[in-house]
Amino acid sequence: MKRRTPPDSPMLFEDLPLVPDFRLELKARKAGHWPVAGADEAGRGPLAGPVVAAAVILDPRRIPDGLNDSKQLSAQRREELFVQILATATVSIASSCSRRIDDTDIRKASLDAMRRAIRGLAIPASFVLTDGLDVPPGLECPGQAVVKGDARSVSIAAASIVAKVTRDRMMVRAGHTFPLYGFGAHVGYGTAQHRAGIEEHGPCSLHRMTFRPLKRVTIVGSE
Repeated sequence: MKRRTPPDSPMLFEDLPLVPDFRLELKARKAGHWPVAGADEAGRGPLAGPVVAAAVILDPRRIPDGLNDSKQLSAQRREELFVQILATATVSIASSCSRRIDDTDIRKASLDAMRRAIRGLAIPASFVLTDGLDVPPGLECPGQAVVKGDARSVSIAAASIVAKVTRDRMMVRAGHTFPLYGFGAHVGYGTAQHRAGIEEHGPCSLHRMTFRPLKRVTIVGSE
């Protein structure tokens, strides 16, 4: 007899995208931890600019509709949700500049920014959900790292949106100060336009000199 697939088998849904929800937060609350913050960062991969981290404590009664991994949203939708998150949630933002990234490494700089964002919350978190593999060291509360957390937790998804929008805005402004690289278009990522700008003009003080394409070159305007 041919076996039937049970109705709740994950095989039926393994090709469907993850959709973030509030279950991890409620699980922490049931264990006695409240409030719960989500934390995420934006900007690990670019050749220039800071890495930006955000921590968000959502109000369970006022969770904006459509929260998701920031990479799955259009720029316009991220901007709309950014405004809604700031209007309804407790939010903290921190960043690590390119010099700090070069002095340590991108992982340490990212975790440090995340730690400062969490500790900067106006309402102290009792528990933290972080995206990825690491919980930042030095927190005053326990936490859990969640692989693909921005696609599983609405709190982490909200943090990913805040971090992404904040960093993009910072890089657009940087483009006015350093107009030779097109930061407003690629926000520091290693596009052909960006690499051509580095090749023609050399790097500026926003570039991460320890990243492979930028090693052994001279910074424009360095003192």
